[in-house]
Amino acid sequence: MKNNRPLILSILIAAFIASAVLSLLIGTYCIGIDRFIEIISGRGTFSENNIFFGLRLPRILLALAVGGSLSLAGVLLQAIFRNPLVEPYTIGISGGASFAVCLVVSAGLTGFMGRFSVYAAGFTGATIVIAILYLLNSRGRIKNITTLLLSGIMMSFIFSSLIMLVLAFSKTEDAHGILFWLMGSLEHTDLKLSLFALLASLICLTTVFFFFHELDALLLGEEQAGYLGIDVPRAQFRFFIAAAFLTALSVSLSGIIAFVGLAIPLITRKLIGSNHRYLLPAAYFSGAAFLALCDLAARTIISPMELPVGVITGIIGGILFVWALFNNGKKQNV
Repeated sequence: MKNNRPLILSILIAAFIASAVLSLLIGTYCIGIDRFIEIISGRGTFSENNIFFGLRLPRILLALAVGGSLSLAGVLLQAIFRNPLVEPYTIGISGGASFAVCLVVSAGLTGFMGRFSVYAAGFTGATIVIAILYLLNSRGRIKNITTLLLSGIMMSFIFSSLIMLVLAFSKTEDAHGILFWLMGSLEHTDLKLSLFALLASLICLTTVFFFFHELDALLLGEEQAGYLGIDVPRAQFRFFIAAAFLTALSVSLSGIIAFVGLAIPLITRKLIGSNHRYLLPAAYFSGAAFLALCDLAARTIISPMELPVGVITGIIGGILFVWALFNNGKKQNV
């Protein structure tokens, strides 16, 4: 596997590019290769430019950013907790973001500030959860990484109950909007916002990549990592903040998109191994490609209607996850 890692990573990067191009070409209105070249050369018609630059390109860029972010966050958290079943939504961040969005929608604030209020609420709610966990950690209330995980899970349960409470008292149309957001959607974005999300996720990938040796050490255990000269609490907190930021960014822009941060890191690890020098970029590009293709399916399966992309990722990601676990079990029994 060691000799094949560069080749596998190159294939995943090629899949990342191919999925982006394919998603740009296919939709309710399909764009041929000749028209694609004309459009990107600035010679497209008004309607083609509107579809390509106004609708499809921002959406695809957001899909790449969110898919890569969630998958990368999953890799970081799984290294921190040394548990392949940990994902971004198990640490309570998505719960805080979702509850904040529910409050904004049910209070009718979207009528004054538009979609920006949803983005701001989602990121604020996620940031509050991060701040609570940081405060507990800085005051010594969180003794170890297991306590941190359990704290996140408990907060998820609390926020889920609060969301149900808000839905019970919301108007029918508000409740419908909240439920659709909770299922995940990449529909409401623009080019600047999508470019910002993609750039932010790539900066995070580049930053954590320089510390891949620390992630490799954490997989050996806290004690062993300490023997190797790693400042374990500082490294754990650094990666936790990076994963929290990536999750907060994704949830605030797209709602709840399940299984990307769980299934994709698991499958990528099987393909390329646990060396984070290769695993980090591989997980990012495979997660981005996966969500772009899932969004393509969500847009085209029942076209001109649209499915929430979180439904597609939940079905496909769940099947892939079970398949990966089943194959792992078979290998262990041989």
